[in-house]
Amino acid sequence: MIAYAQSGDLEALQILLKDIGSLITRSLQRRLSDIRDIEDICQEVLVAVYKSRRTYQPNRPIEPWLFAIIRKDTGNHLRRNQKRLAVQIQLEELPELCNEGTSGGELELREALEQISSAQVEALALSKLLGLSVDQAIRRTGTSASSIKVRVHRAYQSLKRSLLGYKHVART
Repeated sequence: MIAYAQSGDLEALQILLKDIGSLITRSLQRRLSDIRDIEDICQEVLVAVYKSRRTYQPNRPIEPWLFAIIRKDTGNHLRRNQKRLAVQIQLEELPELCNEGTSGGELELREALEQISSAQVEALALSKLLGLSVDQAIRRTGTSASSIKVRVHRAYQSLKRSLLGYKHVART
């Protein structure tokens, strides 16, 4: 399948990426304790596989090539995460989000923020709270534009699910 993907067959590339996705996830689950980072790293590995697909030699097994990419991207991610934690802006308090008639909104937001990964919190804080552009956020985090965008999107989705869940529970 990878030989077809190397030759530019987009359908073969999609099948390849789908097939190796579970292999990448299992490998990361064995290596990492923080399950929230696995999705981000898996995404980064898939992008790296796409970018380096031409370096694969079809007469050799795919696993060593793939595992080398996984190890490299995992190491890069963990180093960036350590850097990020060292320089991360710590908010002492969340901004006031009081609307008339709302009670416990701040607590709900705090609990929802605790459910997302530190990388997602950072991407959200940089792009939405601090108002940095994607390019500025890339320079600050040392990651790719697609990674920043995916993290912000996933953070939004997670917060939306959490906060809508609170409203649903409050009504019943």
